[in-house]
Amino acid sequence: MRDVLHRWLSLTSAAGLGIFAFAQNAFAEDVLGEAKPWQINFQNAFSPVMERVHEFHNLLLVIITAIVLLVLAILGYVIFRFNARSNPVPSQTAHNTLLEFVWTVVPVIILAVIAVPSITNLYYSAQTPPKYDLTLKVTAHQWYWTYNYPDNGDFTFDSIPVAEDDLKPGQPRLLTVDNPVVLPVGATIQVLIASDDVIHDWAVPSLGLKKDALPGRINETWVRIEKEGTFYGMCSELCGVNHYFMPIQVRGVSKPEFDAWVEQAKQTFAVNGHADVNLASGMAEPR
Repeated sequence: MRDVLHRWLSLTSAAGLGIFAFAQNAFAEDVLGEAKPWQINFQNAFSPVMERVHEFHNLLLVIITAIVLLVLAILGYVIFRFNARSNPVPSQTAHNTLLEFVWTVVPVIILAVIAVPSITNLYYSAQTPPKYDLTLKVTAHQWYWTYNYPDNGDFTFDSIPVAEDDLKPGQPRLLTVDNPVVLPVGATIQVLIASDDVIHDWAVPSLGLKKDALPGRINETWVRIEKEGTFYGMCSELCGVNHYFMPIQVRGVSKPEFDAWVEQAKQTFAVNGHADVNLASGMAEPR
């Protein structure tokens, strides 16, 4: 009996460890910048800008929840206190100075509380950092992306979506590309974005990136990835029949791994004839 109990406890412990390991793996998958089925919240934040977006979103949730509960409470009070049975003779009050003052001033205060962090975050995401560690040039086409690394050998490559029939196990449908962007974790990266044809939008939600790609103009933004992993995005501007199939894949790697990738990429993508004409000198200044 004791042996049976011992075996049962061993199996239970092993099962528990297996469940714990599965939970850890599931959590590890969640840290990737990828939307999940039935997801109703933001993707996890992996950049300072997106962390600020999360904080602002949480503040707004508290404020709007408090407003909804207050309105429901007042509505319930009015329904039960001033119905025909409870209040057969309605009040003839024409105005209430204190009440009118309160419902004017309080909304102004609430809007100010919302506006201050909103403007602060907008300025933070739009400002130019004092120093960049490297620059990434992005050119949009119908319907793929071209990337250029001017500070790391000036090589250029196209990033083409992988067809569903060519996907390998574990690669997400409609999000996988043949040549993902590779960027070092912890580096402050300047991103210059333009278009070769129509208006596109380079967006990676988990990194807080979303910037229009315009023909004839360079838009500028920046990013600092805070954790190694893969982050997915999509073109977020209707750009034609294959707009749905214009994914973005960014890999955040350590500095040594990035340096090794750069050396390999210099050979793989050496002068391939796909120079980025929209990001050449002589174009409009970044905005």
